Amino acid sequence: MFDDLRDLYQEVILDHSKRPRNFGRPAPDANRHAKGHNPLCGDRMTLHLKVKDGIVEDAWFEGNGCAISMASASLMTEEIKGRSADEVRALFERFHDLLTTDDGAAKDLDKLAVFAGVREFPVRVKCATLAWHTLTAALDGETDEISTED
Repeated sequence: MFDDLRDLYQEVILDHSKRPRNFGRPAPDANRHAKGHNPLCGDRMTLHLKVKDGIVEDAWFEGNGCAISMASASLMTEEIKGRSADEVRALFERFHDLLTTDDGAAKDLDKLAVFAGVREFPVRVKCATLAWHTLTAALDGETDEISTED
């Protein structure tokens, strides 16, 4: 059973890394942008958001990175649409808990739970959270590129 679940999780991550959703140039009405970099892995991305009245209406990303980084950005952009900035920040906290602790965080994360296995590879946590740190920077209006090593 566990191996079947692990295979399913790997399938979802591979699908989103090979065919990322919300990947590409943003619509002209995107009004929040941030750049992120993971020097350890070489991943780079730019995140674009359309935020209106405190709600993330749309999200896009550009860049390149490892399978975990790209899949995380793809799934993240799907999950944040329609959520308030506060809800997005809370989601990031739960996602980070999933990657770093074994406290049952997966049950509240729907599709994002596929990243539970990353916890077994601590060096890859930064790959999975790059998009999320970039998202926080975009919500905060940061203009400097963020780094997972800061």
